[in-house]
Amino acid sequence: MALVKFSNVGLRYSTGPEVLNDLSFELEAGSFHFLTGSSGAGKTSLLKLLYLGQRPTRGIINMFGKDLSVMPRRNLPEVRRQIGIVFQDFRLLSHLSAFDNVALPLRCAGASEKDIKTNVAELLGWVGLGDKMEKRPPTLSGGEQQRIAIARAVINRPKLLVADEPTGNIDHEIGTRIIHLFEELNRHGTTILIATHDSDIINHFDHPQIKLDKGMLTVLPKKTAKAA
Repeated sequence: MALVKFSNVGLRYSTGPEVLNDLSFELEAGSFHFLTGSSGAGKTSLLKLLYLGQRPTRGIINMFGKDLSVMPRRNLPEVRRQIGIVFQDFRLLSHLSAFDNVALPLRCAGASEKDIKTNVAELLGWVGLGDKMEKRPPTLSGGEQQRIAIARAVINRPKLLVADEPTGNIDHEIGTRIIHLFEELNRHGTTILIATHDSDIINHFDHPQIKLDKGMLTVLPKKTAKAA
């Protein structure tokens, strides 16, 4: 079953040319894809459409069984709560501890402090940072900050997780460990889409690619997929 379906989707900013042209593809529930393409190919723009940071200029996006093109803006937050986002620059709050950064989505959703304490501690332990809960982001390494960002993105158990260059600022060993974390999430049912130009990571893991080139899209299957 398709969790996400794009039908002839186009996107332009203001009066400029289209940056995405007639995109039609599906993300099946429980799938795992790499989103590849050269710099400027439109990867970040596609991610914005997926996490509802941008609405398409034309075409139809169906997500979680709902047509977003006709959905009132007041209903979009309900859809966004089912999507986890890992940004390339982490976007952690430097004045908050690792624990409080991860707890933020739960607090915004009105969860009890008892549930927050249990769930955040468990998740930080899962990403290997159980001993760093009180540390603030500036005191942590890039890989540790990335794992906090991942924990924050998945604390609400999203149906869809999108990540923008999650291995771009860290070494290959830590990057590989992070992809393994994403694979573990995927085994628990979360649909994963990772935007990356890291050919070592792409070749190391056997996942299909969605490749963008000048706003156009090609889907490359597993095993025969080549790095962009």
